[in-house]
Amino acid sequence: MAEFRLATFSADVTIPLGHTCMGILPTPSLKIVDPLFAHGFVLLGSDKPIVLVAIDWCEIRNLAYERWREVLAEAAGTTPERVLVSSLHQHDAPVTDLGVEHLLSRVGLSGAMFDYEFHEKTIQRVAEALRDSLETAVRVTHIGTGQAKVEKVASNRRVVSAEGRVSFNRGSRSGGNAAHRDAPDGEIDPWLKTLSFWNGEKPIAAVHAYATHPMSYYGRGGVSADFVGMARALRHRDDQRVHQIYVSGCSGDITAGKYNDGSPANRPLLANRLHVAMKKAWDVTKRHPLKQVDFRNAELDLEFRKDAKYETAALWKTLDDDKAKKRDRILAAMALASRQRIASGHAIDVPCVDFGTAQLVLFPGESFVGYQLMAQKMRPDSFVVSIGYGECWPGYIPMKASFDDNFNDVWLWVAPGSEEQMHAALQKVLPADKP
Repeated sequence: MAEFRLATFSADVTIPLGHTCMGILPTPSLKIVDPLFAHGFVLLGSDKPIVLVAIDWCEIRNLAYERWREVLAEAAGTTPERVLVSSLHQHDAPVTDLGVEHLLSRVGLSGAMFDYEFHEKTIQRVAEALRDSLETAVRVTHIGTGQAKVEKVASNRRVVSAEGRVSFNRGSRSGGNAAHRDAPDGEIDPWLKTLSFWNGEKPIAAVHAYATHPMSYYGRGGVSADFVGMARALRHRDDQRVHQIYVSGCSGDITAGKYNDGSPANRPLLANRLHVAMKKAWDVTKRHPLKQVDFRNAELDLEFRKDAKYETAALWKTLDDDKAKKRDRILAAMALASRQRIASGHAIDVPCVDFGTAQLVLFPGESFVGYQLMAQKMRPDSFVVSIGYGECWPGYIPMKASFDDNFNDVWLWVAPGSEEQMHAALQKVLPADKP
């Protein structure tokens, strides 16, 4: 039986003042409310190392995503496909895409979406922290699994009016609207799942996963890891022996909107509710001997959306128009960078780390919560932990039902038909015949 070791690491990834937030927000970073971090682990065993890193950024896309995986893979002594990079998706944080920077610099907008030099220095800083952590890797004998319901945080964007009209307008801070506040939660996954690593009876690290957009309020220039970062910090204070990692689940269509009106006072309330669930999940954790770790990966080819304004010629026209709004030109560059990525033949990786009694699955972009529920149904006998916001170029990835309800958004870059492809990828990484 192979012996496994775990190295944990963290690094500051806070953006400088004056940096664009969410790629397109009009108000840049004006103050640091609380720092942004990357938290991760390296699992060492009989095969090549496996890396997970969760970053307090909005999104990492295309060539930037590739750059993160290449540099961290080199630092860990592994291959890029075995490096699971996930953004938490806070909006008062950066969106990065090296292809977009190239396109924007071509039209005199270099740095409009993110700071290239800061981005590269940050990658190297995280890689250094990873590399240093390998010297203090400790033996892992068990994994732990525990879950608890989160009360009054998550709600689905989809709301049906009294007249039967469907909308997806219940955003993160829409609780001040009576219709959004009073509507049912809708389809959510109420469970926070905690996967932990142990050396005998000594805990080493915990990965907490919950499906919701992680924003209470944003867009005012205050850089913050928001309520999920606050909950993570509270959990760290509970037990500083344990390296606390938080990841956002498949939450493209999940927000705190029913329970959040966007007031600053609500941020700590949401954090406390999440923290309570983290503690409960820990209290009911069961340990299982770690005997084997398998890694599987499925390649995913999602089709780019077909609307006329997203055709290549139309996107170039917007990008080259110096009279167009900067926001529209950035969005055009984002779409073009993804089209170029697809044309170059790069598929999206959907990796799964299988611990036998539990699995970690990384989903691309803003996958809707239905995909997380789909994964759990494929392995009802197991503890499936879904992580969202891997390769983020697709933006929202709706289920077929949401496409049928005419879901549309400027952050949607995939065409209908995504559900069939996502299902096929999940079948490859979560085979039903596994024990």
